[in-house]
Amino acid sequence: MRGAGSHTVDSRSGSLQQQTVDGWGHCAAAWRFTVPPVDSSVPHIRHAVRDLIRRQEAPVSDDLMHGLLLILSELVTNGVRHAALLTAEIGVEVAFHPGGWVRVAVEDGHPYRPKALDAAPDREHTSGRGLLLVKAFTTEAGGSCGVEPTAAGGKVIWAALPMEGPQS
Repeated sequence: MRGAGSHTVDSRSGSLQQQTVDGWGHCAAAWRFTVPPVDSSVPHIRHAVRDLIRRQEAPVSDDLMHGLLLILSELVTNGVRHAALLTAEIGVEVAFHPGGWVRVAVEDGHPYRPKALDAAPDREHTSGRGLLLVKAFTTEAGGSCGVEPTAAGGKVIWAALPMEGPQS
C-alpha cells in the first residue's frame, strides 16, 4: 500500500508525511494509518478517517462518508478478528484519485483471501456478513472492491468509490 510519495500518518505519533502512490494508479493524495489488531482500533480508525476527510474538505456526500466508514469498520474488524495472530499492525490507507475516486484499503499479515458470503435466507449466520455489506455498498455506489496479496504474504482488501461533487 505504500508507494513513493503519499501522506503517511502514524496513528501513534500523529506524524504526517506526503507521498505519491502508484500501483492502483497515480493519486492526488493518500494517507496511511497503522493500528494494533485490537477491538478499540475499529472506532479509532473510523474517527481518524472521518476527521481526515473533513479536514481535507473532500467532496464526499454524507451518504458516501457513511459508506466509507462502514467499509473501514468492517474491514478493520475482519483484520482484528481473523488476522491478529499473524499481524503486528493493521494498515489503513485512504487515497483520493484524479477523476473523482476515493480508495480505502486495509492491509493485514494473514494470507487467507476472504470471500463475501452469499445472502442465503435459509441459512442463519451470526457473523460473516461484513464483506457482503462491503460488496453490496460498493457495487450500489458504482465502485469496485477486491483483495490483493502483499509481498510479505498478507493481503490488502480495498474498495474504490466515485466521489460526488461538492454539495450545493
